[in-house]
Amino acid sequence: MGKKFISFSFCLAFILIFCSLGRSQMDASKKIDDLYSQIEIFSYALTTIQSEYVDEKKPQDLIYGSLTGMLSALDPHSQFLTPDDYKELKTETQGKFGGLGIEISIKDGLLTIISPIEDTPAWRAGLMAGDIIVKIEKEITKNMSLSDAVKRLRGEPETPITITVLREKEFKFQDYTIVREVIQIQDIKDTQILEDKIGYIRLTEFREDTHKDFLKAIESLRGQEANALILDLRNNPGGLLNVAIDITDEFLPPGEMIVSTKGRRPSQNIESKSTNKGRSIDWPVVVLINEGSASGSEILAGALKDNKRAIILGEQSFGKGSVQSVIPLPDGSGLRLTTSKYFTPSGVSIHGTGITPDVVVTRIYEKPQETEKIIKEKEQEINKIFDGVEINESKEPEKWQEEKKKKDARQILLDDNQIQAAISIIKGIRVYKNFGQTG
Repeated sequence: MGKKFISFSFCLAFILIFCSLGRSQMDASKKIDDLYSQIEIFSYALTTIQSEYVDEKKPQDLIYGSLTGMLSALDPHSQFLTPDDYKELKTETQGKFGGLGIEISIKDGLLTIISPIEDTPAWRAGLMAGDIIVKIEKEITKNMSLSDAVKRLRGEPETPITITVLREKEFKFQDYTIVREVIQIQDIKDTQILEDKIGYIRLTEFREDTHKDFLKAIESLRGQEANALILDLRNNPGGLLNVAIDITDEFLPPGEMIVSTKGRRPSQNIESKSTNKGRSIDWPVVVLINEGSASGSEILAGALKDNKRAIILGEQSFGKGSVQSVIPLPDGSGLRLTTSKYFTPSGVSIHGTGITPDVVVTRIYEKPQETEKIIKEKEQEINKIFDGVEINESKEPEKWQEEKKKKDARQILLDDNQIQAAISIIKGIRVYKNFGQTG
């Protein structure tokens, strides 16, 4: 009886597995049939256009146009890359390209500035994170794809372009005429001691050499006896995912979750955990974010927040939580395809919502062009001091002038209300630690 039951159970299991495999094969076969039937429609439309359209079109133009439409229909971040676009994308990740100096995205169907890149024409003109680009050279951007917008905004250096921007907070339309430049990105800026051994690093993008440059900045602060850090990710639009992970790894002990990605395929479900055995940075850390902080900067901020490794201060971040893979095609073109979404260590997707700071502090700031004006005025004051002064070969006055510029730049940071709040938090952490030791 027992043997018969086992035999019956084995047969039943085999039948169920066979039926299950049969169903999955049938489902797969049905999907393929559906795809082939739709390709037949596409092929018919393609041949009809080629034979009946008023102007003769090259087959490549038709195929490229089809791919452009197909990718843009998926989501705002997926796009078809012509061979020239593909080369340009690779140039971007190396940190040098031509244009205005803004990172843009499609948000709620509108062409939106994620952030202006510091010290670029867009920054100096006063464009801000969250600004909506309504027109590019009098052409309405509604229904314009992201790739088309990028092509229109870029051009030869020293050529002007006029864009119309809507600033929602003020509900005000404004035209900006901006002269394009070759954009050279400096990822690590303003590495210095602010006060009381509190170090400061501004991280503007995640590109090929950013991790290496970040470690150099940390060593520079160590040499100045820093024992705390304010990491400024405001207006950092992201960049290379692996670089953001590498920098996050520097703050965490081994085995801590940094980020997980989830896609349709099991191979896209990846967990990235810290592997840093040396734990190079063990200082108290405050991370600054705002609505211009996106993608890689949200990964870094989210990982440090969820692992209780840093205090996140500022304003809600942008909310770009999807991962794009660049897939080359045989003719030199490529696909920039959204293949997965990423999640913070607590399992939260930030796509469309962003990172909420531990401490919300709204920025009270001067416009970038006003800051530039202040710096120029101070430079002019310094120059007046040395009018008619003979400079000897040691060039001590020039050295003094350089030091004066650094002090002015530092004072501008110290006048920043969010940085003031971050300094206060670090001092509070120190008091709390000392209290714990004495108690």
